[in-house]
Amino acid sequence: MQLTHDGGRRNWAPAALAVGAIGAGLVIARLPLAELILVLGAAAVLVATLAEPLLGIGAALIVGPARAWLEIAEPGIAPHIGQLVLLLALAAWLASKLLQRDFSVPLPPLLWSLVAFLLAGLVSLWDAVDIWAGTLEFAKWLQVLLVALVVLDALSSRSSEDSQDRRVWLTVGLLAASALAQAGIGIWQFALRGQGVENFAIDDRFYRAYGTFQQPNPFAGLLGIVGAVLVGIAMASAADALRARDGRRALAIGAVAGGPALVVLAGLIASWSRGGWMAFAAAMATVVVLLPRRSRWGLALVLVAAVLAVGLYSAGLMPAAIAGRLTSFFSYVRFEDVRGMGVTDTNYSVVERMAHWQAALGMWRARFWRGVGLGCYEAAYADYRLILWPLPLGHAHNFYLNLLAEVGLPGLLVYLAWLGAQFIGLAVASRRLAGWERGLAIGLAAAWTQLAVHSLVDNLLVNNVHLHVGVLVALTAWTWSQASHASRRL
Repeated sequence: MQLTHDGGRRNWAPAALAVGAIGAGLVIARLPLAELILVLGAAAVLVATLAEPLLGIGAALIVGPARAWLEIAEPGIAPHIGQLVLLLALAAWLASKLLQRDFSVPLPPLLWSLVAFLLAGLVSLWDAVDIWAGTLEFAKWLQVLLVALVVLDALSSRSSEDSQDRRVWLTVGLLAASALAQAGIGIWQFALRGQGVENFAIDDRFYRAYGTFQQPNPFAGLLGIVGAVLVGIAMASAADALRARDGRRALAIGAVAGGPALVVLAGLIASWSRGGWMAFAAAMATVVVLLPRRSRWGLALVLVAAVLAVGLYSAGLMPAAIAGRLTSFFSYVRFEDVRGMGVTDTNYSVVERMAHWQAALGMWRARFWRGVGLGCYEAAYADYRLILWPLPLGHAHNFYLNLLAEVGLPGLLVYLAWLGAQFIGLAVASRRLAGWERGLAIGLAAAWTQLAVHSLVDNLLVNNVHLHVGVLVALTAWTWSQASHASRRL
């Protein structure tokens, strides 16, 4: 009887699977094309993430920045596709952890300052101006932490060193793929489309690139962050090749990172974003300082480059359009009281930014310790705006003032401590590591520099760019752990 029962069960199993497959096929066949693509894409993300968690995160990095474009082209569920992909990736990662009965989650020291900032944001929501807006912003920062944990868990898995290295390169490759997709669209918008958005016209032929961001500045921010990582790896590899240290391999690594870097930098130039350009200049200064083993040589090179740039500008040898964009950046970071100031076509954008900075300072003075609530700048703006500037821009166009208004002085200090921890950890790592790992440490330090400097005039954590920041956090923590191991071996 038992044999017959088992045999019957084995006979029924293929039939059940066949019936299920036919039913699933009939359902899929009746779905409209958009829903069919969504279902098949979700299934692909689930399968890919179960096989390799980094692939699900990579999918979110690539489709996430399409949000602003999709809000116009396909309103409804489409703009949230990046968030849906992320949720699928997180669910698949959690399922794989449960199936493996592995409940360990890496939380290295560099992540504790991020946790502290999350707690500061949570405290600010106690009496928030708009609890829903605050909850959404807190969820965004929570995603930064979750993405960092998933990526770090994949990079820190108990596998061979070669497997870990491949996963690090996969992570960097996924970052590069996201930036390359945006850069390709931006280059087309800049010179190949033929006609572009009138407000973004540079001259009769060229238009500012904006990718799928619908705005050039955050588009430039993403390209600058990823481009800095790639340039750091490429330049460190080139330096190793010049020292004849495993020259062929170093040249190959430099080419692998340098090729995509050139495309990404072309997209950054096409953005015509003065904030993005100046931030990238600061990022490259970071690379030059950290690249030599002795920092004084790097500082000397930065000084020489600065003197050369000033000389070219003074001699009139720098293209006028580029010189104008670069020098006008400084007008965007000065501060003065704009109440009663006359507004013209020339100074409109500068005065508009400073008006929003004053509104942010007004919020901070009113709520010195806890702020108006994380993510609540726009909701509180009407009560603190200047008379001539009734419309909120969504943020203060200075991320530090924006945080000061939203989470108060303690919250801003915790954020700066978190940012500083990344720099210090990577600077130390660049002195302890060698080869491409050292290049990664230098590139990551440059990426954080890009984020820090560009944040003086904008908020880059829009259009799902915070997911890329989560990956940067994970790579930074992994690089620091590698440096710690190298130090103990010494």
